[in-house]
Amino acid sequence: MMTRVLISLLPIVLAAIYLFGLRVLVVLSVVTTTGILCEYGMMRLIDGKKAKVSEALFVTCLLFTLTLPPTVPLWIAAVGIAFGVVFGKCVFGGFGKNVFNPALVGRCFIYVAFPAHMTIAWAEPYTGLLGGFVHWSAGVDAMTSATPMILLGKEGVVTDYLRLFLGNISGSLGETSALLILLSAVYLIVTKTASWKIIVSCVATFAAFSAILYLTGTIQADPLFSILSGGFLFAAVFMATDPISAPRQELSKYIYGALIAIVALVIRAFSLFTEGIMFAILIVNAFVPLIDRNIKNLKDRKKARGQVAV
Repeated sequence: MMTRVLISLLPIVLAAIYLFGLRVLVVLSVVTTTGILCEYGMMRLIDGKKAKVSEALFVTCLLFTLTLPPTVPLWIAAVGIAFGVVFGKCVFGGFGKNVFNPALVGRCFIYVAFPAHMTIAWAEPYTGLLGGFVHWSAGVDAMTSATPMILLGKEGVVTDYLRLFLGNISGSLGETSALLILLSAVYLIVTKTASWKIIVSCVATFAAFSAILYLTGTIQADPLFSILSGGFLFAAVFMATDPISAPRQELSKYIYGALIAIVALVIRAFSLFTEGIMFAILIVNAFVPLIDRNIKNLKDRKKARGQVAV
């Protein structure tokens, strides 16, 4: 399963390099090395000589890297993944026992702790035949003022929808191309790696709720712009479907996806944060055991009533 997730992320990594330069590989290397050292060190404390690094760590490191701004300092990337691995995963006992998505735990920590590096300046993507494959990084001289969501919120400028779909826009490393994210989603669903119920529920609820908020004048972005901009699609496909922190019960998956979409839009519309999907997934992660337990109890009661009737 983890191998299939890594395969699905490969085109997005290549797109990130094309758009933002070869420095992406250095960020990924720093994140992965730090993640391995932290998980192995923590698991040594937990399991002693039986300690090992889980395959899932590589997915966590790659997902975390793809949520970062292109010019993020390497030390901040290292701090973020260390926090995510230690406090989002290992303190719960290691692989399969964590309540929260560790990649998002790490991202949330550095987003709050180092906002200047995470929210203020964004790199202009490269264009042309080879793009960032022949450049190190989009440096200070190539900085743009805002992502599409910030441009809309502050200046009322609507980014071209084709650019949003293809991905030649400013943003975090893995969130820009809706096309590649959707193709990855199809692969994950066809290979039964990710739950289509969570993805469909999340996207459909997000579209419906954003339409209501748009028509009532609460938000400036129409539903299509809301879905294509920011990190919503990337998070809905790769983060919300994390098999460890997501629900097990089938009905719970629909509820889980819908709750994530609603919370994300509430944060977008009524808070100071431009993006809400990261917080939304972590908040709803906390309710997954409760949702699963109640759905299971409901099924058991229905089954018991059916047996009594017979």
